[in-house]
Amino acid sequence: MRRSIPLALMSGLFVLAVPAVPAAAASVPASVSAPGSASVTLPARAYDALAAPCKPGSGPKLRGKDFTDGAALPADLRCADLSNAKLDEVDFTQKDLSGAILRNASLKEADFTQAHLEYADLTGADLSDADLGQLHAKHATLRRAVLTDADAGQAEFPHADLTEAIMARADLTQADLTDATLIDADLNEATLGQLQARNADFTRAKMRDTKLGQARLQFAVFKGANLTKAELTQAEMNGADLKGATVEKASFTQADDLNLTGALGTPENVPDDATGATEDLPEGAQGTDDQGRPLPSKGKGGLGLVLVILSGLGLSMTLIFWGVSHRRRTERAARFATARRAAEEDVIRLGEEIDSLDFDYKINHMSTGGVDQDWRRALDAYEAAKHSLGTARSEPELAGVAAALHHGRDALGRVRSRLT
Repeated sequence: MRRSIPLALMSGLFVLAVPAVPAAAASVPASVSAPGSASVTLPARAYDALAAPCKPGSGPKLRGKDFTDGAALPADLRCADLSNAKLDEVDFTQKDLSGAILRNASLKEADFTQAHLEYADLTGADLSDADLGQLHAKHATLRRAVLTDADAGQAEFPHADLTEAIMARADLTQADLTDATLIDADLNEATLGQLQARNADFTRAKMRDTKLGQARLQFAVFKGANLTKAELTQAEMNGADLKGATVEKASFTQADDLNLTGALGTPENVPDDATGATEDLPEGAQGTDDQGRPLPSKGKGGLGLVLVILSGLGLSMTLIFWGVSHRRRTERAARFATARRAAEEDVIRLGEEIDSLDFDYKINHMSTGGVDQDWRRALDAYEAAKHSLGTARSEPELAGVAAALHHGRDALGRVRSRLT
């Protein structure tokens, strides 16, 4: 789980490390919380301000070299070309490889603890049994990479491309996969406890026996994914799309905002407030057990119909006894919840827009050390929007969020026009 750092402390660290870096580049925090709701993951990394961007592959040319015999690596590996290099068991602890090219490199049992691989290309790289603890890999490309049995606790992969990556049995406890792409990835038996995966795309991912306890999966996509016997205890599922996902024997104990519409199979421990209904698995697609053998199909038939009828009668009786007054309170609460979710999405989008311009902004301003006033206004508006969102208790109080977002987008538009 990402840990927020107090702004005062963060600024102090920047002064000690690189006095010339403008503080504005580190002023966007990693998360925001509202009373009564879960923390909302927002884009930004304090480390991004520590080094100016470079062109991938423009660093040291080390393609195909073998470093497994103890050969020394250059001190500066930023944007290095290490394609097809042999780097098994090499220690990259806290090394900066941002923008490096590591396509098809052999990195078995390598140690990347607290290393930086932002914007790096690890397509087809073999990271089996590697130590990726607290790795920073924002916007990294790991298509078809092998991370089998890798230890990636608290690793950060926001916006990363992990399409078809093999991550079976990997440990990604408290990792960050916000907005990451994991289409057709293999996550069988992986441990993803307390995972941050808002807006992540797990389409057709293999997730049999995967542990997702307390994972934050708001608006994540699981279309066609195989979640057979997966464990999602206390997972946050608001807006998560499970259409076509196999949930046979998957456990949803105390999962929040679960919607099973279009899911296939018979899940277990489904919360009473879950919405939607699963469908029977097609013949021959009943899910698999630990050895990959088909599980028997379990239709819901008459029992499901009885439950639907009883639920409808219970709801009708509740409305009668509570009366018009309660209905009005419920409707107001529902309207506020809907409006707050919309405002929350707008705040996140503004943060993502700032994040998407961060790379180009630093290229234009890092050398001068100056701070664009419109960039500062955009960051301040972002802060104000989050504060208003966290304190709002009614629809009228959300007006402050809208006003801050308006000012932030205006300022960001001016920055964007100057950059282009």
